[in-house]
Amino acid sequence: MKECDDPGRVRRRATVLHDSFEIGILLKGIHAVLELVGAYLLWFFKPDSISRLVRLLTQHELSHDPHDLVANWILQASGHFSIEARSFAVFYLISHGLIKLVLVLLLWRRKLWAYPLGVAALILFIAYQTARWTTTHSVFLVLLSVFDAAMIALTLVEYRRLKTDPWNRGACN
Repeated sequence: MKECDDPGRVRRRATVLHDSFEIGILLKGIHAVLELVGAYLLWFFKPDSISRLVRLLTQHELSHDPHDLVANWILQASGHFSIEARSFAVFYLISHGLIKLVLVLLLWRRKLWAYPLGVAALILFIAYQTARWTTTHSVFLVLLSVFDAAMIALTLVEYRRLKTDPWNRGACN
């Protein structure tokens, strides 16, 4: 029995994919807002203020475990946060956050032309994250790239669904 022979199964699969897409763009939207808030905070806090705040936030953890890798890494990174690094981070967070926020809003409004644009933007983000990974080896960049790749697949499925069935009837091909 082919999948097309069972309309209920096709509908359930389409619903799961659509719901996954909706959750994914919600998470992207939240991430975009957090990036914009982070850029705002970085813009108004000087590097020495950031270092003091990080020391304050990691002090408790380091008093219990002076060899805590994460706390020590964060503390060390905050001590090397130059004006140039801050400027780059602010620019990156604002541009990345605004692009994602605009795309999320367009995708929620189901603007068909925004789907290929969103896929292209995610491909560029993955390319940048991969290039950045070669120097940082950040696990976060790998996870973000995997999530972006999943979002590309979900965006393409959603785009195909909306393009072939704008009234969401779930026709079997």
